[in-house]
Amino acid sequence: MKLKLTILFIAVLTLSMKVTQAQKKWQDVTSIEDVCNTFPGEINKIFTNFNLDYPGLEKVKKEYGNGNINAACHYLLAYYKKGNSASNLRIKQPRASDARVALGDTILKDVFVIQTVKGQVPYGKDGHRDWNYRGPNNDIEWSWLSNRHPQIDSLFQIYKRTGNKEYAAYIDLFLRDFIIKSIPYPAKPAATDIWRGLEVSFRAKVWPKIFYGLLNSEHLSPATQLLMLSSMPDHAHYNRHFHKKKGNWLTMEISGLATIVTTFPEIKNSDEWLDYAIHEMGKSMKEQVYPDGVQTELTSHYHAVALESFVELKELSENVGKEIPESYNNTLEKMYAYLAHMLRPDGTGPLNNDSDRNDYRELILKGAKTFHREDWKYIATNGMSGKKPSNGPSFFYPWSGHLTFRSSYDKNAHWSFFDMGPWGTGHEHSDKLHISVAAYGRDLLVDAGRFSYSGKLYEKYRAYGIGSEGHNLLLIDNMGQNPGPPSVTSPVSDKHFRTEDSFDYASDSFRDYKVDGQVNHIRSIFYVRGEFWVIVDRVLTEQPREIKTLWHWHPSCKVVKDGDITKSDNPFGNLAVIPVSNQSFNLAMVKGQDNPVQGWYSVEYNKVEENTTSIYTNSINEDATMVWLLVPAENAIPNVTARVTSSKTDKVEVEVKLSNKTWQIDIPFLDGSKAKLIEH
Repeated sequence: MKLKLTILFIAVLTLSMKVTQAQKKWQDVTSIEDVCNTFPGEINKIFTNFNLDYPGLEKVKKEYGNGNINAACHYLLAYYKKGNSASNLRIKQPRASDARVALGDTILKDVFVIQTVKGQVPYGKDGHRDWNYRGPNNDIEWSWLSNRHPQIDSLFQIYKRTGNKEYAAYIDLFLRDFIIKSIPYPAKPAATDIWRGLEVSFRAKVWPKIFYGLLNSEHLSPATQLLMLSSMPDHAHYNRHFHKKKGNWLTMEISGLATIVTTFPEIKNSDEWLDYAIHEMGKSMKEQVYPDGVQTELTSHYHAVALESFVELKELSENVGKEIPESYNNTLEKMYAYLAHMLRPDGTGPLNNDSDRNDYRELILKGAKTFHREDWKYIATNGMSGKKPSNGPSFFYPWSGHLTFRSSYDKNAHWSFFDMGPWGTGHEHSDKLHISVAAYGRDLLVDAGRFSYSGKLYEKYRAYGIGSEGHNLLLIDNMGQNPGPPSVTSPVSDKHFRTEDSFDYASDSFRDYKVDGQVNHIRSIFYVRGEFWVIVDRVLTEQPREIKTLWHWHPSCKVVKDGDITKSDNPFGNLAVIPVSNQSFNLAMVKGQDNPVQGWYSVEYNKVEENTTSIYTNSINEDATMVWLLVPAENAIPNVTARVTSSKTDKVEVEVKLSNKTWQIDIPFLDGSKAKLIEH
């Protein structure tokens, strides 16, 4: 009888404890006991996913084997606090203060800025944030990027600077909220707001910094620490088994896997998964990087993304004593070189395909240090440090078909980017033969940019941004280019490019337009170093055509017409676009037009502003050649005269008079060996 009463008492006590625990709000789950009682399944996952035979986990294994889960968790956290794994992520806690930072205070209000769009995340009745909130524009990209947790990464950096406990406390509650709400781990491929490969991989790169950085802080609760340890193997498992098979996504997802298994080597299969990551990244590098070092999507933005993921794997592997193949390092060096050689004088990359105007100087300087390249340092610092390159200043990458014409490396240098390459294997624009121009510290002729991937901005501007009409190209019968071949198996012929001390030459063609009949556009560019560009557009056609030549100006430029000449009238940094050939043009200046969309610019994702487009329209009945002179100037445009002295089927001869100098220029089509410059 006494035994039955005892059993009944224990049963009632247990039920009472369960009811009490069930009533406990998730926000109050902070201790080891709280989390073990409230989420026993998640805690048990730690001990099934971790290698309890790992050196230092002996007490953890013993207590777990004896069924003492609370004690096992206690010893596990003690192991991490006293351990030396991920030593580069462990920090000395900042001195406590009440110092505040505006960005941090904004985040404390659950107001996040994702790709320039500010949104305040709402809460549900359960007290959890709405992790599916897609921002004020109902853009799933907003939700995806928010679920990569850049906001707490920023807040962690702010906490390290200020020591304000409010920032650390927010991180603690934020992570507990997210992990609890994201249960259960789907263990299958997903494209949800939370469980998509890219988001998983980026969280995998943020969480270890916070776990080890706040491990010995009183502000990251034991419950949050344990929930993170429970979720980390899920993130590793997802990126190991459900990553994309090729391209930029693979590099980002695999680098996320490598981050977890190198910072938490106690997870089962860590060694095997790191070997897998090294193998897959090396294989992917060969598949998605051309022999000249350019990532095959042919966008500076995603080239840098891929490069950073490749570099992360190198650094993570070397931190744990794993060697990287020499071929891997050689490709990294080529990828860094491409960024350095394409760099604008202001330190940003070209706005090619889907790119933003990102500043790559810090990344290039990191590469310069790793590979002992003083020439990259010279380029990234406008010659203020490092060693002047022995080649250049113009650079051609024949597999990507990308080249930059430069006058020098200083901040006021002439710079232009010309695209002779394939369409790209992702994030493509129909922009072959586009040219961008900058000089004297100012962008002058620009690519329209990428605008947005979803939502209202996408619906209005995306087709324009990726179409020929958003680039400095020709429209044939008001139509642009069809998509070109996504990749190539051989480089652009050397005949298409030539560089000398006094000039650069490049030429290529495109023939697949959205028009009836056959048409072929050949564009040749001749840059007289430090002086001007001559652009020759030859159109081969079997029937009459209307030609529109587009020149898109940067929004900062005040653009005026002077007869058939279009020029900027800025305080500094100017350019004149001068028709030289004998056609009769109808010149229109379009800015911020909605129907059809024209005269818009996107410097980065989700940003849109008006800019001026000069549209030169002429009609042709047969093959025709248009010649343009682009003259840059630090201040006012100088007096210049130019004329076509000869126009043939294989070349154009042009005379230019500027600043008491005269140049006789032979500009061939598709044959650099015949390019010639005579200066008087």
